[in-house]
Amino acid sequence: MVEGSLVAIVTPMKDGMFDRAAFKRLVEFQITNGTAALVVCGCTGEPATLSMAEHEEIVAYAIELARKRVPVIAGTGSNNTKEAIHLTKAAEKAGADGALLITPYYNKPTPRGLFEHYTAVAGSVGIPLILYNVPSRTGISILPETVAKLAGVKNIVGIKEASGSMEQVSRILELCPKEFMVWSGDDAMTLPIIAVGGRGGISVAANVIPKEMARMTAAALADDWAAARKLHLRYLDLFKHLFIETNPIPVKTALNLMGMVAAEWRLPLTPPLDENREKIRTTLKRYGLIP
Repeated sequence: MVEGSLVAIVTPMKDGMFDRAAFKRLVEFQITNGTAALVVCGCTGEPATLSMAEHEEIVAYAIELARKRVPVIAGTGSNNTKEAIHLTKAAEKAGADGALLITPYYNKPTPRGLFEHYTAVAGSVGIPLILYNVPSRTGISILPETVAKLAGVKNIVGIKEASGSMEQVSRILELCPKEFMVWSGDDAMTLPIIAVGGRGGISVAANVIPKEMARMTAAALADDWAAARKLHLRYLDLFKHLFIETNPIPVKTALNLMGMVAAEWRLPLTPPLDENREKIRTTLKRYGLIP
């Protein structure tokens, strides 16, 4: 699987429908500016509000647009194992290069349940799978020991870590084989995670600053810590303001202010508060991203 800056790309919408024209612009913006892979229908892509048909359409369209220039990794996770298997099989059939599977939310499975969930999905397909740990959204954190067991499954190749715990990340890297990959799921943690052995980030900020995120991760992976640290510190405020409300409300707001997507979300997500929209606008101006 690919290392570097992978974008957790938004799903643009217009008049309640998937905006194919805007999505095409976003994909070209990412590829032109050095993003290593497209992660489609992850949390930033609002999969919880997409129908199964829409989900499959968006993944297939991303693959069509990418034209093998960069890998496409489909978010196919669910708290229903049968649904996760269905989505992952559909992604494989469409030509996805891999799949990203969030830990099952709401039903809070035990470590045994997590192991069986992931091995069931892995056994149903041949494409590489990435685990996704984001306890702030799911209410559960996968134990490093469970990750280590899953790392022994042939096509489970890595984990997106958004627990916020460097101890968790370090323990995973200690317990898992060297080839097992760890990506940051939090832009502010990408540099520290690479420092202990991570291989890059699956980034929200890359929606807005793809070139800069690609440069930062490339510098860190090349042990050019001075250059990587400079970029990390420079964009720290942007990382913060892209989470001023629930993701992807702020990043879609930013892309709207940049003229790239409509300011549209599906309920229960709503537009940002007026004061937060102005904070995002001010931040974008400070970084020269809008006039």
